[in-house]
Amino acid sequence: MAKALENEADVRAAAINLLARREYSRAELWRKLSPRVEEAGLLERALDGLQEAGYQSDERFAEVFTRSRLGSGYGAMRVRQELRRKGIDSDLVEQALESQEDDSYAQALDACRRRFGEMPPDTPKEYARRMRFLVNRGFGFDEAKKAINTPAED
Repeated sequence: MAKALENEADVRAAAINLLARREYSRAELWRKLSPRVEEAGLLERALDGLQEAGYQSDERFAEVFTRSRLGSGYGAMRVRQELRRKGIDSDLVEQALESQEDDSYAQALDACRRRFGEMPPDTPKEYARRMRFLVNRGFGFDEAKKAINTPAED
């Protein structure tokens, strides 16, 4: 088991150690560090200090996460859901999604082509499989349907 964090300096050092690897939301840091801290106020003060110093920012986390997920072929609905699960405020989620210039149809088409190639589905079962893939990736039904039905360019 990890060492208990007994003072604010220890909590701050543990949080900075996590943040050195990747961005974390405040809620994620809370979940990771709270089992190791007995006094909740101590953790709260340390996280407040990290935010004031600019080491941790939910806004920055949301932007980085959104850019990464959209670039990986996920749709806005999926990104929105994941950000909320990570404790990001709804306003910050919408702000992060708006800041990314995204054409959902083009992203759905790209994800579909990368996964299934240029050939159109030849059976209803294959069509349903592609539809499930795109919807699970966070694209709307209309975007998925349009992407699947778009003919391959010559």
